[in-house]
Amino acid sequence: MAAVTLAADDGFFDDDMVPPGAVTNVRLWQAEVSRPRVPAAPVDDPSWDRKKLLDYHSEFVILLTRHMQQAQIELRHTLLVNNKQRGTARRGLILSGPPGAGKSTTLAELARSFHLSERRRLAGREGSMPVAFASIPPTCNPKSLVQVLARFAGIPVHPRMTENTITDAVCHVLCERRTRLVFFDDVHLLNTRTRLGADSSDQVKTLAERVPATFVLAGVDVENSPLLSGPRGAQLAARCKMLRTPPLLNGTREQKTSWRDLLQGMEAALRLPRHRPGTLVRHADYIHLLTGGVMASLSLLVREAAIRSIVDNSHAITKKLLSQVVLDIQATKAARATRKQRRTD
Repeated sequence: MAAVTLAADDGFFDDDMVPPGAVTNVRLWQAEVSRPRVPAAPVDDPSWDRKKLLDYHSEFVILLTRHMQQAQIELRHTLLVNNKQRGTARRGLILSGPPGAGKSTTLAELARSFHLSERRRLAGREGSMPVAFASIPPTCNPKSLVQVLARFAGIPVHPRMTENTITDAVCHVLCERRTRLVFFDDVHLLNTRTRLGADSSDQVKTLAERVPATFVLAGVDVENSPLLSGPRGAQLAARCKMLRTPPLLNGTREQKTSWRDLLQGMEAALRLPRHRPGTLVRHADYIHLLTGGVMASLSLLVREAAIRSIVDNSHAITKKLLSQVVLDIQATKAARATRKQRRTD
């Protein structure tokens, strides 16, 4: 029997791990925003070695999609609408889409862009916290929801503190530190048909009324979730506009152009010395079949194919190599269904 060699034996790994959940703590978030984004060295630069190539293609790049551009435009307009709003019914945004469509990435990019613009505008002013993040915890209740915001803001929370005490502290700090954007991710977990879900929804509404910020929510198929049902859901729906982040399509001429532009951008970011330019665009239809146009699946496909090519020393992505990447269950099922449908047509 052949011996099994672990990748770790090649010295690929080290202890310089990326901290999980960078947006759960304001210090980690500020450190992430402060990391400069500079173009990678050209593919023929002598500084590239195997470890650097693997690290680079593991992190790779974030490309601005049409849906992200639309979200940026809508957020800017909403911020302007809310700028001098003295009442409590400020406008908000809801990002909704299937799993893997890039909602959390879009939130992070919106926050990064706004944070940097506020840093420039408030140059020299210490202590500001332009954005705050909270990811809705499972079995969320009003207290656990504000605890997440408190943790992000660095507010000490003790087990004996009441919900009202934590809420007051969070509102005070967010107002004092001039927070103008508050992001809630995974809001589909808020089920207003249950007592805890309804109370948590009320907590979001309370925060939106007490903190003079624009609230941006994101979740899986929010328009069909219990969050917007009943009287509480109606209140939220009356204050927010819905932005869909669907998978990228590949049907019409315009859709094909957008899809190929995205693949061309990803290909330009590759640092593989033997890769043939235009390969990803040439196999655009095949790549769409594999990924269904879902950003998370596309990112995994290209990054893993690049990493496989580095490991096997081919340093080039081919259709054969793309076919060897095992994608997520969602993408695999969708591709299988599409193939079956084509055979029956």
